[in-house]
Amino acid sequence: MRILVVDAFTDSPFGGNPAGVCVLPGPADPAWMQQVAAEVRHSETAFVRPLADGPDAEADPDADFELRWFTPVTEVALCGHATLAAAHALYETGLAPSERPIRFRTLHSGVLTVTNTPGGYLEGGHLEMDFPAVPPEETSAPEGLAEALGAPIGWTGRNAQNDLVVEVGDEATVRKLTPDIRALGEFDARGVVPTAAAGPGKNYDFVSRFFGARILEGDGEDPVTGSAHCALAPYWAAKLGRDELTGYQASERGGLVRTVLRGDRVVLSGQAVTVLDGELRV
Repeated sequence: MRILVVDAFTDSPFGGNPAGVCVLPGPADPAWMQQVAAEVRHSETAFVRPLADGPDAEADPDADFELRWFTPVTEVALCGHATLAAAHALYETGLAPSERPIRFRTLHSGVLTVTNTPGGYLEGGHLEMDFPAVPPEETSAPEGLAEALGAPIGWTGRNAQNDLVVEVGDEATVRKLTPDIRALGEFDARGVVPTAAAGPGKNYDFVSRFFGARILEGDGEDPVTGSAHCALAPYWAAKLGRDELTGYQASERGGLVRTVLRGDRVVLSGQAVTVLDGELRV
């Protein structure tokens, strides 16, 4: 079966966030998918399979493909960059018609729709992903969070994804953070998301990083986290008074995520680049 590696939220190879994309011919054992994700070793690997028409009980009138996401150690409920990578792979390979939206059925996040923007994605446009908004609710900062993060913290909130969103002083602070990843992993959170307004003269509105010691291997930092922008978009929309914003995730690889808040949904958009296209033999 076909397997690709796609860099998401970037227009250049080796930027953004890499994801594996495995195109399945039919249903697969979750334990096997977990083994593949552990072998691929990117922060997430997406598994997509067509939902066939007909009486096989897999037909779904509301979706075109099933989509699941696995880190090297666990399945996750939502992943933005791997969804972008999966849609990019389906459009680029011709497995999905470029003029039609792709509707993904997921286990925990409903039906997610990805749309090819006018002008043609493969000609330099963006893919737009319709995701649920998960705004953070203000909460007291857990004891020791500032010390683990390595910077004074201001507003702190937690959302339905169990992310801790933490506003810090400025963009320079976000960029310079060198947190104690092991200490961050002690907090009850999927991830810790430090953020700040963009500095003057930037082509984006806010910056962030994502530290997920409990779900990520290595240094515990995710290069670009689409799902985190489901919290960042409503937070910064309220602060800045605009529903259309651009976020920059200031990891070593870096990536831009355009966001549009639409009620209880967030449209995330970006570009992607295929860097590997091959065959999975197991």
